[in-house]
Amino acid sequence: MRKFIPLFMVACIAISNASSWAQGAGEVFPNRPVTIVVPFPPGGGTDAGARLIAQKLSVKWGQSVVVENKAGASGMLGSEYVSRAKPDGYTLLIGNVGTLSINPSLYKKMPYDWEKAFSPISMIAELPYVLLVTPSFPANSTKELIAIAKAKPGKVSYASSGSGGGPHIAAEMFEKAAGIQLLHVPYKGGGPAAADVMAGHVDMYFATVLESIGSVKTGKLRGLAVSSLTKSPALPELPTIAEAALPGFDTSSWIGMVAPSGTSNAIADQISADLKTVINDPEVKKTLIQQGATPLAMTPAAFKARIESDRVRYAKVIKEANIQIE
Repeated sequence: MRKFIPLFMVACIAISNASSWAQGAGEVFPNRPVTIVVPFPPGGGTDAGARLIAQKLSVKWGQSVVVENKAGASGMLGSEYVSRAKPDGYTLLIGNVGTLSINPSLYKKMPYDWEKAFSPISMIAELPYVLLVTPSFPANSTKELIAIAKAKPGKVSYASSGSGGGPHIAAEMFEKAAGIQLLHVPYKGGGPAAADVMAGHVDMYFATVLESIGSVKTGKLRGLAVSSLTKSPALPELPTIAEAALPGFDTSSWIGMVAPSGTSNAIADQISADLKTVINDPEVKKTLIQQGATPLAMTPAAFKARIESDRVRYAKVIKEANIQIE
């Protein structure tokens, strides 16, 4: 009888383990709170989009979805935090074109392996830029602006939210496409940059529709055109740069969600599908459009391709313009 007791215990342990495994395999995701990390301070476009999405996902999942701002190092602080998180779907990152596509070409050293750090989930929305000028600037169209810049090489100035950021990249692309020479005036953030353009200290500025729509509507800044191939639903009165002066011109910021590398395809696909449902919700679409964003859900594979294509495209701009970060 004693010989059979150990065998009986082993059998019980095996059955218990099998039961636990089966329970884990059939576990519904999510069954506890989810954290969405935004690698920027509160109040910006990425943060606003993240909070809107978090609220709706919380309702859909029946779980708390908490937004945490972990700002610093051009988005790399929060991105690193998520890259080191457990790949179980409970810690997610909402980044933008800068953190996911531009930074790898801008910084020689990053605190994580950008090629292997994340599993793409979905884009959330595109954020076209608006070509803005100070109200006193003597140009009422993109063609007039280009003509003035050609007549005064290096004299027309443009502000940016910082060297290597999306607005700086957009201005570099505009400069090359138009065959003009502009004077770059970098700032530490979009707020100071916009303030100096409003005050007339700098002539022009590229800012997302989300950031600039209020100033355009009140006349504090004059919008000439939008940078995407299609018009912005939030500012339908503005033409695209492509149709106004430079055929084919196209650049936009965007926000999207990624998970730590190693997240299972099943979880990534579920989050992506649920996110698509949220993004296509009429109330969410209306809010995003009013904020100047263009809702755009993608499959994980499509979003991965977009991140990579933008990385290649902007790497070329960074190299040709010799943009360097000290």
